[in-house]
Amino acid sequence: MVRAPVGTDGIDVAGVTRRFGSRVALRDVTLQVPRGHVHALLGPNGAGKTTLLRVLTGALLPDAGTVSVMGRRADGLVSKEYRRLIGLVPSGDRTFYLRLSGFENLLFFARLHGLPKRAASRRVWEMLEAVDLAEVGREPVNSYSHGMQKRLSVARALLMDPPILLVDEATHDLDPEAAMRVQRLVREAAGRGAAVMWATQRIEEIRGFADRVTLLHRGEVRFSGSIPEFLSAVPEVGYLVHVRPVRPLDGSVVAVAREAVGPCATIRGDGGPDGAHLAVTPVGDAVLGEVLTRIRSAGLEILSVREERPGIEQAFLWFTGERS
Repeated sequence: MVRAPVGTDGIDVAGVTRRFGSRVALRDVTLQVPRGHVHALLGPNGAGKTTLLRVLTGALLPDAGTVSVMGRRADGLVSKEYRRLIGLVPSGDRTFYLRLSGFENLLFFARLHGLPKRAASRRVWEMLEAVDLAEVGREPVNSYSHGMQKRLSVARALLMDPPILLVDEATHDLDPEAAMRVQRLVREAAGRGAAVMWATQRIEEIRGFADRVTLLHRGEVRFSGSIPEFLSAVPEVGYLVHVRPVRPLDGSVVAVAREAVGPCATIRGDGGPDGAHLAVTPVGDAVLGEVLTRIRSAGLEILSVREERPGIEQAFLWFTGERS
């Protein structure tokens, strides 16, 4: 099993750009993941998360910039030694032999990594137990549900206790108990010195789990730092305002409210012709009373107002959505 030598780096991404034809999938992405840390790579579908993980594995080459793991650069055709540093949980896995059992699949990969047969067998059963698949370990993988196959993929990634873990949507198709089990295994790997990159679009996953977060949107880094810093980057105070129209409107409730407040506030919301909940944040010296007066003047009745402190969901929307 490969362990991290003392004093070496974990993951280092510097100025990485990757294009697919005219489409820019990654643009000047820079981040670092020290050993012993879980770094969440957060973003909506199409943000570039999977592309970045593929660049880190050496499956894709960047058009610009560099990547390295444990101080080794991924240039051109990566070596077997480089690949052995990495445990990968892909988002969609088609690399298992479906007619073989879960045990036989993991045993194959353990032997491929050079473990003697007896040690490989012992390690495989340990990992099947860890992901709660020991009872079905002798059954063919084609009888597994999607969630079971995902847990088998996690077991394979952790099989050799690698110093680098790249995890792409690991809890997709998992029930809450299985998701918590997987997160605990990954957190324990970080505790043993692994550098973990955890790609997800599930905001709730990173609470109390990730040490730092990088938010990607349309291939660009919108934020990188700790979760408290992530939250503090959002306007500190906002208000949830429930409104409904008192007369026919020329447009949606949200659009009418935005036009009414002008530069005095940012407004986000979702609603229909019968009303909406608006996330309202006064801008500059504007005060809430002035903003509410403008909203009323546009033909909207204010049903309730509640102060909102920014949570992680609001931070996600702030960095990935339109801010006006």
